[in-house]
Amino acid sequence: MSHSFDIIVIGGGIAGLTAGREAAKLGRSTLVLTGNTLGGHLLSIENVENWPAQPEGIPGYDLCPIAQEEAADAGAHFEMVEAESLTPDGDRWRVSAGGTDYSAGAVILALGTSLKKLGVPGEDEFEGRGVSHCASCDAPMLRGKDAVVVGGGDSGLQETLALLGPAAKITIITAGESLAAQAHFIKQVTGSPKVSVKTGARVTEILGSSGVTGVRLSDGSELACASVFIFPGLTPQAALAAQLATLDDMGAIQVDAVMRASAKGLFAAGTVRSGSSFRAAASAADGATAARAAHGYLLDGAWPTAAI
Repeated sequence: MSHSFDIIVIGGGIAGLTAGREAAKLGRSTLVLTGNTLGGHLLSIENVENWPAQPEGIPGYDLCPIAQEEAADAGAHFEMVEAESLTPDGDRWRVSAGGTDYSAGAVILALGTSLKKLGVPGEDEFEGRGVSHCASCDAPMLRGKDAVVVGGGDSGLQETLALLGPAAKITIITAGESLAAQAHFIKQVTGSPKVSVKTGARVTEILGSSGVTGVRLSDGSELACASVFIFPGLTPQAALAAQLATLDDMGAIQVDAVMRASAKGLFAAGTVRSGSSFRAAASAADGATAARAAHGYLLDGAWPTAAI
């Protein structure tokens, strides 16, 4: 297989998979570099809500393989390798990944985000032994036990909902003065007698011996639990474009209305781009928009003086 493509998509989440599908459907030779994990954060989401034609929602671990299959059926090629570098190469781009160099006329960055860490004692020590970032993965082991969820945004509350069945009690810890998630998530979570919320609090240490036994809070108090699910926020994974595109104050890639970044032939889609709503359907729409814009760019070579 040739290592030269019309469009290379970097990222295997819903934005990247949708971009790959749309680009291939437009007749473009398309490569999707998914990294080591196909699906990104959606794989740990028990129920992706507000997805078209899915009134009851759809598990992320079902949605992403479906999106990958659709892209492959459309003709997109896939490599499960991490992109290591991205450099301009005349009027094209060169991407190095897994020891191989690939070339493309346009690149769509759908790099997603990484989970922020608490940076407290016990966080790394008890990873996989009570510290988790995936409720749908680890909830069965929590049956009848107490859990702490760190983070009051959408991700934290979605994880809380996934824990409602098996857990005996769930305490949400958030540094904010109120929960910062979508209203329907807040309603579901706060309506459960299993859930309590501690606002204006921080976890300063995760306690345990062979596994997690509790957490210490910023007021010095301790809270017993068997597991800690950590979702304090997300950081855009934009390092690959740091010297190529304009980033905002949060480190996300700035784009215009059709996902063009500040470098010619470079696009960004999904949660890595500035202004993302962090909704799966919106990220998919980003991917489709970027693919159509990349196709148009390859047709006429037009690029605005100020792409953002």
